[in-house]
Amino acid sequence: VPFLIRQLNCYPTADGGIWCLALVTNDFPDTIENLSALITLRDKNGEEIASRLAFAPLNILPPGKSVPIAAFFPPPLPADVAPEAQLLTAIRILPTDTRYVPAAIQNSLVNIDWNAKTAQASGQITLIQPDTWATQTWLLAIAYDTGGNVVGFRRWEHYDLLTAGERREFSFSVSSLGPDIAAVELLIECRP
Repeated sequence: VPFLIRQLNCYPTADGGIWCLALVTNDFPDTIENLSALITLRDKNGEEIASRLAFAPLNILPPGKSVPIAAFFPPPLPADVAPEAQLLTAIRILPTDTRYVPAAIQNSLVNIDWNAKTAQASGQITLIQPDTWATQTWLLAIAYDTGGNVVGFRRWEHYDLLTAGERREFSFSVSSLGPDIAAVELLIECRP
């Protein structure tokens, strides 16, 4: 699928490395699977310094939603680097695909800490369709700054049976790689 990378931001780490986050949005009416990208750093002369193959933290991306694809580049790195990102894979999946179970996030609450560098997400997960079950539940928290730039993300994982009608509690934190957190978005993925 011809996807666009909406933004690419890099954040230095204390040890001299860099985290680069590319944000992709699903503008298609179908769910997209297997998102991957090649993230490259170039020096001031345009020469390639390093490249990393990076994957989305969830297997699927529903219509109208966004997800970061991240890569870490360890030190040492030159002071002025220019990042580039190229989408490698993005595959449409059919609505009849049974490898994923429809789920919903209920009673979600996000509290951004006083210093705006960390946020706590909590709530409940439930399966939408009757007579379904999941053994793998992934929940992704994506942190954004006031300009809508992704500044961090974290995946919460649960590997226990969840059946239709049950509610699974979750609570975890997400931190910023740089600017203050202004908002947090939650995405869910469940598999049988």
